[in-house]
Amino acid sequence: MLTLFNDTLVWLMKRRLARIDAFRRDPWPIQERQFQRLIRDGRSTQWGKAFGYKSIRSVADFQREVPVSAYEDLFPYIERVMRGEDRVLWPSPIHFFSKSSGTTNARSKFIPVSRESLDEGHFRAGKDMMALWIDNKPTTRVFEGKGLSVGGSLSQNQLNEQTITGDISAVVMKNLPSWAQFIRTPSLKVALMDGWEDKIRCMAEEASRENVTSILGVPTWTMVLIQKVLEITGKENILDVWPNFEVFIHGAVAFQPYRDLFRKEIFATDSVRYLETYNASEGFFGLQDDLEFPNELLLMLDYGIFYEFIPLSELGKQHPKALTLPEVELNQNYAVVISTNAGLWRYLIGDTVRFTSKEPYRVRISGRTKHFINAFGEEVIIENAEVALTAACEATHATITDYTAAPIYMRSGSERHGHRGGHEWVIEFSTPPDNPERFVALLDETLRRINSDYDAKRSFDLALIRPSVHQVPPGTFYEWMKRRGKLGGQNKVPRLFNSREYVEEILQMTSEHQELGVEK
Repeated sequence: MLTLFNDTLVWLMKRRLARIDAFRRDPWPIQERQFQRLIRDGRSTQWGKAFGYKSIRSVADFQREVPVSAYEDLFPYIERVMRGEDRVLWPSPIHFFSKSSGTTNARSKFIPVSRESLDEGHFRAGKDMMALWIDNKPTTRVFEGKGLSVGGSLSQNQLNEQTITGDISAVVMKNLPSWAQFIRTPSLKVALMDGWEDKIRCMAEEASRENVTSILGVPTWTMVLIQKVLEITGKENILDVWPNFEVFIHGAVAFQPYRDLFRKEIFATDSVRYLETYNASEGFFGLQDDLEFPNELLLMLDYGIFYEFIPLSELGKQHPKALTLPEVELNQNYAVVISTNAGLWRYLIGDTVRFTSKEPYRVRISGRTKHFINAFGEEVIIENAEVALTAACEATHATITDYTAAPIYMRSGSERHGHRGGHEWVIEFSTPPDNPERFVALLDETLRRINSDYDAKRSFDLALIRPSVHQVPPGTFYEWMKRRGKLGGQNKVPRLFNSREYVEEILQMTSEHQELGVEK
């Protein structure tokens, strides 16, 4: 029976491969159709009327009449949607808002999620990721077991009780069709639980009793969950619990720092494969279509999204020049701009990508348009860091000359970290804190208060432990910049960096650094 069920779903999923091949071969007509439909649907909205959508006939018209917008620019419109106004950004009703952090003016941002963006984007992407897995492994038995989904939670919208806010993973799970609910675990009740400590325990208890053949999740939380399953079952290797496990489908944070850990320790086999996705609160953008090329993602062109790409040299200009797909070049960094079937118009999502191929269009995520640390899905941006450091300095009468910070990636062999991550700060003070322990505590507490994603990852020390803060002698950053040939007003110390390169260079340069809040 399970074999018949698997073979039926495999056959159904493979039907999407023809459409994927179509936009691989001839991408621009499909993007043009997405554009024309978006403009047509947007004409009846308040946004469309304000920006003259009735007279827009071409992409050139669109780029001339409609500004590129960051979240802060769209927020007044989004707030009206959240209060229950109709046809503000999109013609169909909005019942869900995806919640994430990373804005400069609020603890969280709220992205409208329409029925169309679910059906034509996230749900279609779910089928496509399995179709591409089948294409890479035709003998798969993945549907003879369950797919384990590691997701978030939902809550009532405080501005309108008729609508719901939550992580995009939770919004998607809540709205999945019944057939998709049948092939996933844990139960919806557990999957949408609030409170990470209880949720992880309940997920592990349910999942440990299932024949799990795939996982869809962020690497950090997946590691935490697997450790809990091993603790509950008393097994040493997760394949002793799930012997038929085939594929880990991951996204949200860079997988490279975790790849060896999963391959050598978590699964400890080369038979388990890895499939990367590129999705966000704003939409689903890319899928790894070739297992031999990790980090290279096929741009998915028929998900109700129209793409533009801004060269980094144009960022910050009042009217930046944006390129369409036929205009992009290989190995150049571009900021991604999207217009979507949920009413995000020429929206700058904050990611930068490089095209590794144009036949078909494949991209590699190259970074963010701002300083950031997002090694575990915490999305700490420079504004978060400045607010937290200011609070810690004011309370401990300290002043800072320079600083930088980077993640401590999850690894084994570390007494303090084990399979948990953290942040490591290197700070040069002109006036050191009078209470080092309080400085570190306030830095951590303030980040938790102003950034909901960081707070979630810090809860119960499940994924992130308290940050490490190193005080280095006066002149350290000047000497470091000098050694790098980066002296001068045009060169700035990188404040937040998702690689450990700079932190390790600075700490190796001086043996006099002191870790604050730790007794020596």
